[in-house]
Amino acid sequence: MSKIKIGVIGLGSISEMHIQSYQKSEEAELIAVCDINQERLEQTTEDLGVSYAYTDYQELLANPEVEAISICTWNNSHAEIAIAALNSGKSVLSEKPLCKTVEEAEAVQQAVTDNPDQFLQVGYVRRFGTNTQVLKKFIDSGDLGDIYYSKASCIRVLGNPGGWFADKERSGGGPLIDLGVHVIDLCWYLMGKPKVKSVSGNTYHQLGNRSNIEYKSFYQAADYDADQNDVEDSANALIRFENGASLAVEVSFALHAPKEEISVSLHGNKGGAVIEPALEIFTEKHNIMFNSTPQIDHLSFDFVQGFQKEIDHFIACVKGEATTIAPVGDGVEMMKMLTGVYQSSTEQREIYFNS
Repeated sequence: MSKIKIGVIGLGSISEMHIQSYQKSEEAELIAVCDINQERLEQTTEDLGVSYAYTDYQELLANPEVEAISICTWNNSHAEIAIAALNSGKSVLSEKPLCKTVEEAEAVQQAVTDNPDQFLQVGYVRRFGTNTQVLKKFIDSGDLGDIYYSKASCIRVLGNPGGWFADKERSGGGPLIDLGVHVIDLCWYLMGKPKVKSVSGNTYHQLGNRSNIEYKSFYQAADYDADQNDVEDSANALIRFENGASLAVEVSFALHAPKEEISVSLHGNKGGAVIEPALEIFTEKHNIMFNSTPQIDHLSFDFVQGFQKEIDHFIACVKGEATTIAPVGDGVEMMKMLTGVYQSSTEQREIYFNS
């Protein structure tokens, strides 16, 4: 079978992970790119030697040679582009988050339903980490029993990327929708994706982007502007599920804390596990509690390998050889959780969802 011909829309930093993964794939061929920044588009086109380059994504979607696309644009354009792509006969890999609102997520889901020959995969790349896949084997085999609680922390003390990340209109929010989506999904996926029942959350705007800080470097978006910032510094939440389980999460772009850290753990009635910063499993046998560390190549998430596995899986799904493990419905449920936290903080109450 011939290679699947790919287009990438949006050439910001995250697109580099998609592009290099497509280039390494033996089943895919990157033939088209699109970006509203003409200079960046021309440079990328020259570097990659692709056949087609566009500043209007509609023109890329009109190209009959393109069979599937990656969406790597600002969050506020994800839904619009995804719907247009599905309606034009392209399958879609959309970077997280799926969109900005539940209503947009449901519209994308309807577009998937209306186009049964296409599908959409949400970019929950941490599902493809070796540590995640190994732990899922233990969970699916019942080694942890019923998982009733999980907790996730992704803390940056100085980590507001600025640019569109700090512009709520384009991003939809700050660390919750940028970082929180990853660790919430990681827990939720391993918990078996229970239906969300309610959310109680808080967001804080106390420190700003901390552009005054000296002698400490941090990632900055290509359109970084020290004066641009209307997203939260940090957020925390308790998410309750219909099966009685719960998930506690805390995230930050800016926080007075000792260091950057990521920590994710799950707790069941037969055992527990830490998956970040490194996989370790806890249980008991013969009335003795003990910890075990699997002998695997990647105990923590490896971004390059994770993206390669994500892209390879997407291509296999486009070819009809697999069914995506990150379907559009997961994106809808995630948007309920994320927007629920923001609503809960604004209204200072717990937000409940219909079954």
